[in-house]
Amino acid sequence: MHQFTIEPLFGSNNWEIAGFNIAFTNSALWMAIAAAALWLFMIGGMKRQLVPNRWQMAVETFTGFIDDTLQANIGKEGRKYVPYIFSLFMFILFANLMGLLPLPLAIVGVHPFTFTSHFTVTGILALLTFLIVLVVGFWKHGLHFFSLFVPHGTPMLMIPLIFVVELFSFLVRPFSLALRLFVAMMAGHVLLEILASFIVDSANAGAGWGLVIGIPIMVLMLAISALEILVAGIQAYVFALLSTLYINDAENLH
Repeated sequence: MHQFTIEPLFGSNNWEIAGFNIAFTNSALWMAIAAAALWLFMIGGMKRQLVPNRWQMAVETFTGFIDDTLQANIGKEGRKYVPYIFSLFMFILFANLMGLLPLPLAIVGVHPFTFTSHFTVTGILALLTFLIVLVVGFWKHGLHFFSLFVPHGTPMLMIPLIFVVELFSFLVRPFSLALRLFVAMMAGHVLLEILASFIVDSANAGAGWGLVIGIPIMVLMLAISALEILVAGIQAYVFALLSTLYINDAENLH
C-alpha cells in the first residue's frame, strides 16, 4: 500500500498553523498539477478561431458534452452549472489519467500519484456538490425544499416514515458519491500492484518460472492497464452525471 502513502515533500517540521500541519505533500503536488493541466487545457482551447484547431475542437467537444448532459437532465436551468460540472469532470479525469502515467517517470524523481484514490479528496468533491444542492434548494424553494423527501401521492399515514427514509437516503448521497470514485481508483491500482509482485516473484524463482508465469501476467497487466484508462474516464463521467442528477433535484422538485 506504499503507493497510496501521503508524504510531505519538504518535511513536516515548522509547517504548523494553529496546531494543524500544512506541509506540502505529494497529494497536494498532483492536485496542483491536475489543476494546472486543466487551466492550460482551457487556455489553449479558448482562441475562438473561425476554423478551430484540434485543441480548440477538443475543448469545445468536452464543453458541448457537459452542456448536453446538463440540458438533458436539468433543462435550460442547467446551463449555469456548465462551468462547475465541466471543471469537476475534467479535474477528476486528469487526476485519474495522471495516476496511470508510465513508471519510468520515477527515474527523474516524479512518482505518479492518484489522489482520487483517497477518500478525503473524493469526499471534499462530493461535499461541494452536496453544498450546491442545499444552497440552490433552499434559495429557490425555501422550506418547500423538504417536499423532496415526500414523494407525490404518499398516503398521510406513511409520510413520517417515508420522510425519514428519504432524508437518510439524501444525507448518504455525498458518502456514496465519494466512495464510488475512491474504491474504483484504489482497487485498480491495488490489482496492478499485486500482479506486478507476481512477476517479480516468478522472476526471482528462476528464468523458467519467469517465462511461464511472468509473461502471461505481463500481458494481463497490459490489458488491465487499458481497462483502467477506460475506468478513469467512466468514473469521472459517473461522478459528474450523479452531481448533475442531484442538482436537478434542487432545481426541479419532484
